[in-house]
Amino acid sequence: MAIKPLYDRVVVRRIEAETTTRGGIVLPSAATEKPNQGEVLAVGPGALLDNGETRPLTVAVGDRVLFGKYTSSDCQIDGEELLIIRESDILAVVEHEQSVEEAA
Repeated sequence: MAIKPLYDRVVVRRIEAETTTRGGIVLPSAATEKPNQGEVLAVGPGALLDNGETRPLTVAVGDRVLFGKYTSSDCQIDGEELLIIRESDILAVVEHEQSVEEAA
């Protein structure tokens, strides 16, 4: 896949929601919403400032991000559904925590 977003845009692959609850109940696909988390696949060169300079983006390729429901543009690239989101529409970067068992 060769896609390069412009300016402050980010290409994200949606991370599939879990279909089983912690209690072991399997949820049908009709009962689940589209997940609002994804993995960053590509980032643009930066946000264009008023003085003509570009500000580098704070997210990087490989980051797991949280975004709003209606903030993205869907597109199909090589048969894969991807999202194009502005950096300002990304709500947070999700950091992976070690489980309690691994830390002990």
